[in-house]
Amino acid sequence: MEYLMQIGAPSAWVVMFFVAFFAGVVKGVVGFSMPMVMVSGLGSVISAEMAIAGMILPALVTNLWQALRQGPKAAWDAIRRFRVFLSAGVVVLLFAAQLVAVLPQHITLLIIGVPITLFAISSLLGQPLRLPNNPSSLTEAIIGGVTGFFGGISGVWGATTVAMLTAQNVDKAEQMRIQGVIYGLGAVALMFAHMASGVLRSETAPLSALLILPAVIGIGLGFVVQDRIDQTTFKRVTLLVLLVAGMNLIRRGLFV
Repeated sequence: MEYLMQIGAPSAWVVMFFVAFFAGVVKGVVGFSMPMVMVSGLGSVISAEMAIAGMILPALVTNLWQALRQGPKAAWDAIRRFRVFLSAGVVVLLFAAQLVAVLPQHITLLIIGVPITLFAISSLLGQPLRLPNNPSSLTEAIIGGVTGFFGGISGVWGATTVAMLTAQNVDKAEQMRIQGVIYGLGAVALMFAHMASGVLRSETAPLSALLILPAVIGIGLGFVVQDRIDQTTFKRVTLLVLLVAGMNLIRRGLFV
């Protein structure tokens, strides 16, 4: 705990708690973007390593809540419906991760950011990419593979997952649920990966644990908002957040 006292002044802690709360609100409304909001926000007052560590446990807890909000059976039904998407994504992710050492990070970020931004802009302008609501197994495998590829080379799979689900016009409740399942599985893997890397350790884990509460309060408030908006508004808000996420990836790609 002495390590926590050395992190920063009380004002820094106010910022960190607010960032976790705000990230929770955004996630509760649209189902994604918590890592992006938390890492960038926390990184303004603490080191990048501490910011990543701080994000891990709040992301894990909120994703589990999101995935299980309608109960374990609903979560399992979502897994069954998107099993081809998930399986293809995981397989491609494992292979694509090996390209991290080969592809420059700024190229990777631009590869993801540009199409995501164009997708969001075209959809907001009334020219959305359309995919069938019940795609064939091959189509679903290709979609999952593309998502897994981006996740593997960059660790950023939220924006691509949302773009694919939005293009399929998935109902908002199921979209929130499948996002929770996908990101929840990713959050578990991320936790163990960073326990092995040393990012999440005895000195940094208490910070991550402390940020769970504001994140949970935030996502609870976000869920209230999300329940009150209709499908059209939900999709528009999702696309706006997706646009911000895509532009942020481009910014990072250009100025990394």
